[in-house]
Amino acid sequence: MSTRTVDRPATPSGTTGHFRLGRTGSLVLLASIVVSLLAASSAPTPLYATYQAEWGFSPMTTTIVFGVYAVAVLLALLTFGRLSDHLGRRPVLLVALLVQAAALVGFAFAGGVPELLAARVVQGLATGAALAALGAGMLDIDRTRGTTANAVAPGVGTGGGALLSALVVQFLPAPTHLIYLFLLVVLGIQAVGVALMPETVTRAPGARRSLVPEVRLPRQVRGPVAIAAPALFAVWALAGFYASLGPALVRGLAGSTSAVYGGLGLFVLAAVAAVTVLAVDKRPAHTALAVGIVGLIVGVAGTLVAISAGSVVAFLIATGVAGIGFGSGFQGAIRMVVPLVAAHERAGVLALLYVVCYLGLGVPAVIAGYLVVHAGGLTDTAREYGVAVIVLAALAGAGLLRRRAPRIRTAG
Repeated sequence: MSTRTVDRPATPSGTTGHFRLGRTGSLVLLASIVVSLLAASSAPTPLYATYQAEWGFSPMTTTIVFGVYAVAVLLALLTFGRLSDHLGRRPVLLVALLVQAAALVGFAFAGGVPELLAARVVQGLATGAALAALGAGMLDIDRTRGTTANAVAPGVGTGGGALLSALVVQFLPAPTHLIYLFLLVVLGIQAVGVALMPETVTRAPGARRSLVPEVRLPRQVRGPVAIAAPALFAVWALAGFYASLGPALVRGLAGSTSAVYGGLGLFVLAAVAAVTVLAVDKRPAHTALAVGIVGLIVGVAGTLVAISAGSVVAFLIATGVAGIGFGSGFQGAIRMVVPLVAAHERAGVLALLYVVCYLGLGVPAVIAGYLVVHAGGLTDTAREYGVAVIVLAALAGAGLLRRRAPRIRTAG
């Protein structure tokens, strides 16, 4: 027996006669939680220089702190990714938000690298457990709008969190505490919203069995996933570049230690990506993916030229072009797959797609951290990383051309 999507959100037990969120309100709430979770994940990015100054660790430690988060997300996606298909979206989200709150408290009161690492692991587990349930829940409510929200929200959260954290560091007191306490309040409000949100799937047996990691794709999406996966890896490897090496690169190019510069590159990338998602929303999925691949190659090549020229303005302009590649590539890849997935398979398939994303986010960044310390330094490593992203994007483009993916229309 499997879960099924109800035509209208079902009234959860205990809410009869009380206020409930409607379909649009529920969709906005779920998208806002994705934004909050990924904002929390990028909030430490502008703070790494502060932590490094206070605790005296190396750039390699920075990328390890970054990498353990990605590993924790991967483990959670593989273990808990299908759980909401059996227990329902609401209980999984409520527990994930509670664990995320514990992580934010850990960040706010961290006194050294061990506490920072522990908070990062807990944060990754909570984020991974929530992402598949959130994405599937948005698709349950409205497949067309939910697909768009799944593509827009990550960019808004990632970029918004980095910039907000940078502004707090630059202009407000106690930056290593304040940003996390603010996000904690936001999560508390959202948890109340989840409690008021109708459930979108019925419960089904098999919850324990779903905790056993299983890499299985429905037959109808195997071809599209083979096209989408290399593109997803490439665009999230780009995000890893800006999250791990970007702050130091922008500050070096600008000749400034300002935390705002530390968060600016990731913000520009993610903000342009979010706008691009909306701009290509009505285009066929394979067209959006093709635009994304071209934008990725041109944008990253431009950043490499800007690094060689020592121009922060050129770097940010090229970052905007890369953001077009990120947004269009991510949206095209998601839309190539999710409209083909049945309701009871949504969380599991989305979990596998996010596994690819977080492999792209974490693995290259950790390798780059090692190279910064033990090989050519920041600039040479950034060039090598950029070339690797271009190669990944070119491979994704070759796969798209070879398979000639059919046009996929999302249901309205």
